Amino acid sequence: MTELFAHGTWLPLTFAGLMGFAMLIYAILDGYDLGVGMLLAKANDDEKDRMIASIGPFWDANETWLVLGVGLLLVAFPAAHGIILTNLYMPVAIMLLGIILRGVSFDFRAKVVADKKHFWNKAFLAGSLITAFSQGVMLGFYILGFEHSMGAIAFSALVGLCVIAGYCLIGACWLIFKTENELQKKAVRWAKTALLGTVAGIALVSLATPLVSPRIFAKWFALPDFFWLLPIPLMTGCLVLLLWRMLNTLPREADKYCWVPVILCAGIFTLCFLGMAYSFYPYIVPNQLTIIEASSAPESLMVILIGALVVLPVLLGYTFLSYRIFHGKAKDLTYD
Repeated sequence: MTELFAHGTWLPLTFAGLMGFAMLIYAILDGYDLGVGMLLAKANDDEKDRMIASIGPFWDANETWLVLGVGLLLVAFPAAHGIILTNLYMPVAIMLLGIILRGVSFDFRAKVVADKKHFWNKAFLAGSLITAFSQGVMLGFYILGFEHSMGAIAFSALVGLCVIAGYCLIGACWLIFKTENELQKKAVRWAKTALLGTVAGIALVSLATPLVSPRIFAKWFALPDFFWLLPIPLMTGCLVLLLWRMLNTLPREADKYCWVPVILCAGIFTLCFLGMAYSFYPYIVPNQLTIIEASSAPESLMVILIGALVVLPVLLGYTFLSYRIFHGKAKDLTYD
């Protein structure tokens, strides 16, 4: 342990953990509001208003976690930031356009006359779809080590579709939690459909990751590591089955257990993230650059750590406070 601290190894690993934590929180929180945005395609006008009201107090703040994650990548791992952003320039640019479109649409739809609102609803849906698909494409290219063959492009596009399914799943589960009556019943049906696509996506990534890297294959299937890691896929499978069973019993009298699907989805996302983190460790750029090699100087990291330890509690506190204040079922969203 003394040697670990003497060589400053703990600082890069700490920042990798903080960056991973920020990205995981982003995937869960912004995942559900992107999912709600995409599910607008299946709702009528009144339901769209209630769906957007369910994410109104939260969606903009959820994106702060993405800013934190990318910011940590930039300042703590500048070499990796250059490689990753250079290889993912196009999907990142498209994602940013989607985020901008979402922000503009969210505000404009609340201010235009009623007969113009449908246009901005479609724009919000399109922005959500573009953002989610772009993130999936980036994940696909990252898994393949930024290969740009036709096969890699097809695989990344397929991962993009699977990410859409995952976000729709957690978005539907959020609606189960935040809405009532017919919209809640519809959300249960949407969640069942999205769960099937999410399971397909998990299987696709789980199979592709070890197949494209002998190193990752050895990490997962070498004995006795295989038995130590077995709880991760087993627990993921159990959560999927439990979620499916729960969806088949909702909604219940007095809206009992309406919050459980969101928690189960968050658990599934977390286990998948942990599996991927283990697969790529110690690399931050797959098979090219390790966490230690890509990190800034220890002196710089120590200064940055002080700032991160100030910012992170503020973000956590604000997130907790906003969800505490706006708890309960979604109400009409107004700007009065």
